[in-house]
Formats: sequence, structure tokens, C-alpha cells
Amino acid sequence: MSSAYFAIPTELNSEPLLLKVCGMRDKDNIQELIHLKPDWLGLIFYPKSARFVEKVLAADDVKKIPPTVKKVGVFVNEDFETIREKIDTYNLDAVQLHGEESPDLCRRLTAADVTVIKAFSVDDAFNFAKLAPYEGACDYYLFDTKGQQYGGNGTTFNWEILANYTGQTPFFLSGGLDLEHAAVIKNLNLPLLKGLDINSRFELSPGRKDINKVKSFIEKIRS
Repeated sequence: MSSAYFAIPTELNSEPLLLKVCGMRDKDNIQELIHLKPDWLGLIFYPKSARFVEKVLAADDVKKIPPTVKKVGVFVNEDFETIREKIDTYNLDAVQLHGEESPDLCRRLTAADVTVIKAFSVDDAFNFAKLAPYEGACDYYLFDTKGQQYGGNGTTFNWEILANYTGQTPFFLSGGLDLEHAAVIKNLNLPLLKGLDINSRFELSPGRKDINKVKSFIEKIRS
């Protein structure tokens, strides 16, 4: 990556990055994670995912998660009514749309006072112009690695391509983030980078995180 892509953090751009730990579904593992005080916790409502949360984690257990940790429901190509029902059942604070959802759906959710993260699968050929219709319709974007699955592929993409992003919507960085990336991420010169999304590289098994490894990552990112 070119040197122009990095900058030493200053007081002007030292706002702490939000940390989202995605793919949680084990009640005890979630309680361990909460003690580390992540900002957001992701619950996947996509039946084809190995981290599918329904029928494994009770809605009452999700509702017990303290309000200091935002609960994010991850959906793939679901309709408004289904998403709305899950928000109410699980008391979700936000939704992450990880499929080919339309700008209209994003706007409909934001109009209903739902925090919306729209995910996009990125590779070297990604055209950021496709994001234009989503400007103003989402609270955040999430840039993930393009792969065979909707997320959780465990690989990074070439972050230099993010220099081509000229939109106004802040974004999360996702896709194969690991402990070794912490120092590099802290020096990225990306003003609209507001959060990090970690998942498969921190797992002992699908849906169950290595708490010590997550703790180490948080300490490195927040130090």
C-alpha cells in the first residue's frame, strides 16, 4: 500500500473507531464479550449462514444485552415486514443489509427510525459510483470482501481502493480483519472510516468468539 494511504493520527482525527463484533449467537459467549465493552454486536438472521442466530439464541436473552452495546441484526435480501418483525422481537438497535437491497428499502427503514448499515462486497474492480443512489438513505456503509458467501469469508480486500470513495456516508471496514491488522488500521488515512467489523478471524467455531483474542484487538485499537 502506498505511503499516501497512511497518516499518523492527530487530535483532529483521533475519534475512537467503533467496534462491531459480528456473528454472535452463544449466550454465554455473548456475556463474556459484553464485559469487553464492544460498541456493537451483530446477530445474523440469514438462514444459510453458519452463524444463523434464530432457534439458537432466545429473543429474551438478546433483550438482556445492556443498552451500552448496540444490537445489530444482519439480513440478506429480506423484505421490510420481516426485518421490522425481527427488530421488534429482538429489540434490535440497528440493521445491516448484506444483500442486494434497494435504496428505497434503506430509506423506508431509516424513515422508521432504524439505524441502517448497507454492506457492499468489494474487490479490485468495485465501482463506487454504484453507491450514489444510497447517499442519504443509510447511516453507514460497510465495505466487506467480495467472496462466495455474504460475509464471513475471512479474507481482506485491497484497502487502497477505498481512496476512490468520494461519498459522504461514514463506513465500517470489514473482511478478514485480524489481530495483526490493528496497528495498520490505526494509521489509515481514511477520514470517513468510523468503525471496524470483526468476525470469522476471531472465532473458535462459527458463532463463538475467542474472547482473549477479541480483548487483545480491542486493547490495540483503543490504546
